[in-house]
Amino acid sequence: MEDVKQLTVNAIRVLSAEAIDKAKSGHPGMPLGAAPIGYSIFTNMVFNPKDTKFDNRDRFVLSAGHASMLDYSLYYLFGFGLTKDDIMNFRQLGARTAGHPEYGVCPGVETSTGPLGQGVANAVGMAIAENYLANKFNKDGFNIVDHYTYCLCGDGCMQEGIENEAASLAGSLKLGKLILIYDKNDITIEGNTNITFTEDVARRHEALGWQVIKVSDANDLKALARAIKKAKAETEKPSLIIVNSKIGFGSPLVGSASCHGAPLGAENLAALKQNLGWNYEPFEVPEEVFKHCRKFGNKGKKAEKAWKALFKAYSEKYPELAKEYENWKARKLPDLKNIDELWNFEKDDASRGYGATVLNKLANYVPFLIGGSADLAPANKSNIKARGSYSATDKSGSNMHFGIREHAMAAICNGMYLHGGLLPYCATFAVFSDYMKNAMRMSAIMELPVTYILTHDSIGVGEDGPTHQPIEHLAGLRTMPNMRVYRPADGRETTAAWISAVTGKNPSCLFLSRQTLPMLDGSGKDAFRGGYILQDSEKKTPDVILIATGSEVSLAVKAKAELKNEGIDARVVSMPCLEDFENQSAKYKESVLPKSVRARVAVEAGATATWYKYVGLDGKVVGIDTFGASAPAGKLFEKFGFTVDAVVAAAKEVLNK
Repeated sequence: MEDVKQLTVNAIRVLSAEAIDKAKSGHPGMPLGAAPIGYSIFTNMVFNPKDTKFDNRDRFVLSAGHASMLDYSLYYLFGFGLTKDDIMNFRQLGARTAGHPEYGVCPGVETSTGPLGQGVANAVGMAIAENYLANKFNKDGFNIVDHYTYCLCGDGCMQEGIENEAASLAGSLKLGKLILIYDKNDITIEGNTNITFTEDVARRHEALGWQVIKVSDANDLKALARAIKKAKAETEKPSLIIVNSKIGFGSPLVGSASCHGAPLGAENLAALKQNLGWNYEPFEVPEEVFKHCRKFGNKGKKAEKAWKALFKAYSEKYPELAKEYENWKARKLPDLKNIDELWNFEKDDASRGYGATVLNKLANYVPFLIGGSADLAPANKSNIKARGSYSATDKSGSNMHFGIREHAMAAICNGMYLHGGLLPYCATFAVFSDYMKNAMRMSAIMELPVTYILTHDSIGVGEDGPTHQPIEHLAGLRTMPNMRVYRPADGRETTAAWISAVTGKNPSCLFLSRQTLPMLDGSGKDAFRGGYILQDSEKKTPDVILIATGSEVSLAVKAKAELKNEGIDARVVSMPCLEDFENQSAKYKESVLPKSVRARVAVEAGATATWYKYVGLDGKVVGIDTFGASAPAGKLFEKFGFTVDAVVAAAKEVLNK
């Protein structure tokens, strides 16, 4: 048995090195050193390779995504549906075995990883979801949600700030079913980590509330198994297993940075095989390895069968709860667009206030909605008032307190969504989306409908000054593929934005104001189109079109009235979401912005870059391409030209061209 275990570990090593060498691209060092770790995780995990979405499976995240061939070798050997051709086509166009693991592309991959540390935070999110759902649905010994989250990271992940943010929160929340394995080979691209990274990782994590277990030699499979068993036995703390390994193990480049991110080369690959006693043709694996690995898949099949029997008994004893569980897993939503109360508001409010009103009403219809803020809930208005707070001592609350950890917050929400059963949102000031950008980008790449509430959306922040006033953020996020950006002008547009966000297939940003925005005549469900005629011209063809978002829509409405006094007929178009507008038919877009009307003015308190597509060469953008200043909001809008007079002047200018 020991021989087949070692043979399997060596198969992982050789397959990884061969694929990387054939691709002439990749990172062989970690797969060679960490192969025993990957083997130990997979032989201790609960999974069914024939049903990779089995509800109660353990989750595995390879945070060090550059070591993707370790992932693919494991999935291939353990029967997840990858083929030898997939391994041989590593990093090639259209291959399931991409350069970094991609969610939805390779079977078994739970999340896309690549940017270091993201996977650790994703794993924390998955562990939170498991913990929350277990508290909600497990009853009287019917533990239908009962699994572990494993994450493998390296020195690079450990150096990223997001790892510490995520680990800090995980320790505070006492996520006992989270197991992080640190492949400590002390090598990064630039060489030995002792030139930059000398901290005591173990003591840091102990201080963060983790159980720390050390394995001195990655090749000691018995020690690895004992460490994982000890980690699973700890229920009050997440566990960090620190494993000392040698990068490039078995190759002549062992211990060298030169094998971190470059193929071994034919000569070194041949030496690796000789050192490991590997005497098989390229990409060939002995049948005894596949037979050995199938045992663990078969064990997982039995585990799924037992879980289904458990769930059947659970359904008989708790039919309503079982039905609720199924609805949560499916994220089943009612017809939110036609729920009247979501569209009603008692008074004018800031759009962050409108957003709070909608969120709290939505919570009555979307029980699996969960989220919170990076310590700004009172300012973001992101709290669900009828629900408690999720914490180490109360697992029932759905108001998350992420602490001042914006980057980890966004990546944790990705993990919560990926786990299944929950619909997460998170909130901060719009300007701090810079801290979150990489995780938001991962939401967009994976097409995860996480909702980002970004309040204090402009220079309207006021006295806090330019450090807190977003300028380029709207434009920047609009350029991100798959990201939808909403900047609503009033309550009804905010309702449309929220409904679009929770029913959509992609992530959404809700840019919401600090200052009060009046309810506007003509706003409503047309906002689902992304852009619509809020107030039309009296003529069939307007003299000028005023396009605006958010707080500037009311400016456009007032400017229309001023222009009418001067005999100029204007159409006001509210454009809360450029992405949704672009998805409309050509006929509809022409009806809103007819090509024959070249006199156009766009008005938005943000960078002008994304508006020239709509105003053209003859139009004008009333925007801001400088940083703001510290002063009351009203003074700032006047200083930077966001006034009725400025919009009227711009309209006259484009008419006179």
